[in-house]
Amino acid sequence: MKFSIDRDALLKPLQLVCGAVEKRNNSPILANLLVEVSGNSLKLTGTDLEVELVGEASVNGEVQEDKTTVPAKKLLDIVKSLPDQSELYVEQQDNKWLLRSGRSRFSLATLPADEYPNIDSFTADINFSLAQSTLRSVIDSTQFSMANQDVRYYLNGLLLETDGSVLRAVATDGHRLALSHRTVEASLPEKQVIVPRKGVVEMVRLLDQDAQQVTISIGENAIRIATDTAQLTSKLVDGRFPEYERVLPKGGDKIVIASRNQLKQALLRASILSNEKFRGVRIQLENNLLKITANNPEQEEAEEIIDVEYDNQTLEIGFNVSYLLDVLNHISADDVRITLIDNNSSALIENHEAEDSMYVVMPMRL
Repeated sequence: MKFSIDRDALLKPLQLVCGAVEKRNNSPILANLLVEVSGNSLKLTGTDLEVELVGEASVNGEVQEDKTTVPAKKLLDIVKSLPDQSELYVEQQDNKWLLRSGRSRFSLATLPADEYPNIDSFTADINFSLAQSTLRSVIDSTQFSMANQDVRYYLNGLLLETDGSVLRAVATDGHRLALSHRTVEASLPEKQVIVPRKGVVEMVRLLDQDAQQVTISIGENAIRIATDTAQLTSKLVDGRFPEYERVLPKGGDKIVIASRNQLKQALLRASILSNEKFRGVRIQLENNLLKITANNPEQEEAEEIIDVEYDNQTLEIGFNVSYLLDVLNHISADDVRITLIDNNSSALIENHEAEDSMYVVMPMRL
């Protein structure tokens, strides 16, 4: 193996694929990246057996085709530490990978490429393309509601659902639910898959060119996301996602229209004196006014009052303030619409200007 490459051209795909490499693993080969040189192309692959990331870059100079594996973290640290726009010269000698740049020299131990694991062969049942910004927005609008290390393993991921021309994402941790959908230019069959948390996180990192297209391929056991220069393959969670439609509150007649920023700032201030463990705030509604109160075991108390559009009977209800703030941080509109039933029922929070996302937050007893 022999090639030259610009440091900046190598760094971006290198950072991407290193995201798939598990920091703690039992197999030395999984701490390595698969490096393949063919023609004027360099292909880098990283995997933890659940998620596989592939990045590409162009090489120049004298090229000798070959493939091997090199330590992922060490290579990334070396390339990051070299000066911008420096040229790297790489050569394989026996079981050593030699890297030169200016007066710097590095020799990395390699392991044979044929020992590198390969995610099972992938067969797609569904293929469609859309703008990277569209896929990223539907994920960003929902991923914060995923559970983290829940024993209900199917909640530790994001539900992606296709139906006709609609791509829908749903996440829940049992206390809140986020749902968002976008229209795509395709006729898609009905299908539901659960993408694990790590696959979702790496997917967002991959989608960094808003205007460019991304191709989504969904198979029985895996999902593949491909751009012009990179590809992610993630195994799917084998489980049944809860029937989220049954969680959406129906028949709410108490509707609040509030300034998103005003409500967010009031909640942030009140949260300072909320109980650090339970994070509860009390919301009281009366004619065109919303009052937020919070207190803690030290008998400290915060009170905030903001003007809202509300014309119904008085209502008092408690919520986890962190859940409300998460929702308000992921709505971009100036105003939000909150639909309530009573003090024992979940709140439905939506963008007042568009109906592409909705959020359900369960109440707290205070």
